[in-house]
Amino acid sequence: MMASNPNKSASLLPYSTIEAAASGNVDAINAVLKHYERYIATLATRTLYDENGVPHLCVDEGMRRRLETKIITKILDFKVNRIA
Repeated sequence: MMASNPNKSASLLPYSTIEAAASGNVDAINAVLKHYERYIATLATRTLYDENGVPHLCVDEGMRRRLETKIITKILDFKVNRIA
């Protein structure tokens, strides 16, 4: 269960997941995307208006995919430094 306080460590991705994702592990990359899926959906939400002018919130799937692609690119460029 995710903590209601976003500052608690339960809402953070485990270091091992970040390290695995940065090394190209597909399951770890998917775990990162899953962790951020609500945030990505929020960023990709657009207001559309129907024929009567009534606003509707919709997730722009193209924008969502572009954001996911950008995150994957940054994950693979991320350098993990181990401190001895």
